[in-house]
Amino acid sequence: MENILQQTRYASLPEAGLQKQDWTHKSVVMEKFEKYDADQRGTVGEIHVADPRMTCRNVDVFYGDAHAIKDVSIDIGRNEVIAMIGPSGCGKSTFIRCLNRMNDTIDICQVTGEILLDDMNIYGKDVDVVPLRAQVGMVFQKPNPFPKSIYDNVVYGPKIHGLVQNRIEEDEIVETSLQRAGLWDEVKDRLDQPGTGLSGGQQQRLCIARTIAVSPEVILMDEPCSALDPIATAKIEELIDELRAQYTIVIVTHSMQQAARVSQRTAYFHLGDLIEVGETKKIFTNPRHTLTEDYITGRFG
Repeated sequence: MENILQQTRYASLPEAGLQKQDWTHKSVVMEKFEKYDADQRGTVGEIHVADPRMTCRNVDVFYGDAHAIKDVSIDIGRNEVIAMIGPSGCGKSTFIRCLNRMNDTIDICQVTGEILLDDMNIYGKDVDVVPLRAQVGMVFQKPNPFPKSIYDNVVYGPKIHGLVQNRIEEDEIVETSLQRAGLWDEVKDRLDQPGTGLSGGQQQRLCIARTIAVSPEVILMDEPCSALDPIATAKIEELIDELRAQYTIVIVTHSMQQAARVSQRTAYFHLGDLIEVGETKKIFTNPRHTLTEDYITGRFG
């Protein structure tokens, strides 16, 4: 990955009228790209997949008068990892929060368009967001275990959703979830200890175990490794690859190397627009849009 970036870093500087020594001046570069109008930033690549788990069409998001997401359409495939990348403030985290209606918690936020989970419109008037957020679970940037034991952290969701009826079922779901999260062997002898006493990487895997304990269909991950060290990050990435066999995963990341390692498809956002989407290998080795190329080669971001 580093070799790819190094080889192409200055590939398109002449197109922007910049010299090699100017590329570090972010304000100059961004001024060039702010001049692209919306028509030039229309989505490039194939938004459709053969077997979608989620289907998003013409999604717009407003925070008051601010237009944060602009007419985004994309399919999210079954049992795939799709990475959403782009510079800070581009809308990728806002978009991922639309997928389980987390933006409903923000009073001034308005979402329009259509988002389907299988054949269900998740913004339908009769949709209860509580079971929806069990079906489309979320792992946040900072690990946030409950101030409870490791055991109670995992079993909390199944209890409130009525998925367990007795202690035997609780024990089974705790063990299964922790095994899937790659944490069981590390905590099986201290399940009664506080989840907050684990290391950062272990806490994040505990949060993943808590998410999968309610048998979701989709797992959303908003920069799940940004607060972790390289060893903990590697464990999370290995876990993501293993979980793909059973779940659809959408991950927001600022690390292009991570996106290249864990995802099969990548979507690049810029100023609220979905610029390009396609197979990860093609996005990183042969991007079709100038903005995508200039972002992944380090000219801005």
